[in-house]
Amino acid sequence: MDTDYRNILPDASKIADQIRREYKEVPRIGYVLGSGWGDVVHAVEGARTIAYSRLQGMPRCGVEGHAGNFVFGKLGGEEVVIQQGRFHMYEGHPAAASVLPVGIMKLLGVEAIVLTNAAGGVNREFSVGDLMILEDHINLTNQNPLVGACPTKQFPVFVDMTHIYDSSLSELVGSICSDMQIPCRRGVYLQVLGPSFETPAEIRAFRTLGADAVGMSTAIEAIYARYLKLRVVGISCITNMAAGISGAELKHADVLKESKSREQMFSGLLKKIAEGYSVIKER
Repeated sequence: MDTDYRNILPDASKIADQIRREYKEVPRIGYVLGSGWGDVVHAVEGARTIAYSRLQGMPRCGVEGHAGNFVFGKLGGEEVVIQQGRFHMYEGHPAAASVLPVGIMKLLGVEAIVLTNAAGGVNREFSVGDLMILEDHINLTNQNPLVGACPTKQFPVFVDMTHIYDSSLSELVGSICSDMQIPCRRGVYLQVLGPSFETPAEIRAFRTLGADAVGMSTAIEAIYARYLKLRVVGISCITNMAAGISGAELKHADVLKESKSREQMFSGLLKKIAEGYSVIKER
């Protein structure tokens, strides 16, 4: 196995080796669960949970709604690994630590990654409860997980981001949402550092920049996944309208409540993505 891409994540291979000692199957799809997306783990067949706390070198999750586990097993007939808990940069983690699980998934054999999140709606035509398939993103964190990486012929750091989100996977998600009658949009996601919510003036600026939704994750994970040559699809749940649109005060508890009310729907969607992946994975 080529190890060139490990140079900015020295713990990734050690952690992957620890996991292989406990779980021998090779996952093909990786899921990164945002706030309120956690119910899908109950649909995993033969689920094997490995807590981050058991893995030497693994950071700890410190945000409500992020459990802090890898869950392995079969979903929709495919071997999967689910990242149940993120490491946000606003917790003090560097960008490299935030994308560490993506690197671990790559080393374990993952080919495609599904990034989910809870987001604030910037586009006034969106409604709370809509899903948004990411067509593109804007990274306003002022951080990049490839900083410090040593470029190689196979893994250059000047990675083309023109088509960062896989069109076949995005079409699959859109088709599934249509079949499940889930309100689904397409748009541009903007990642900020956080942890404070944005001001109304910032939201107006983001709308001018072309953003449709805003959140505090996902973009840097997508960058790193693209660097690792993974197929990427991103899905946001619009859990609230962003500052200044509805006039309501923004609270993290309300974001969790809104996303958790749709957990069963999210679970069904993510299972069907796994079922459909076998059809499109050669495209």
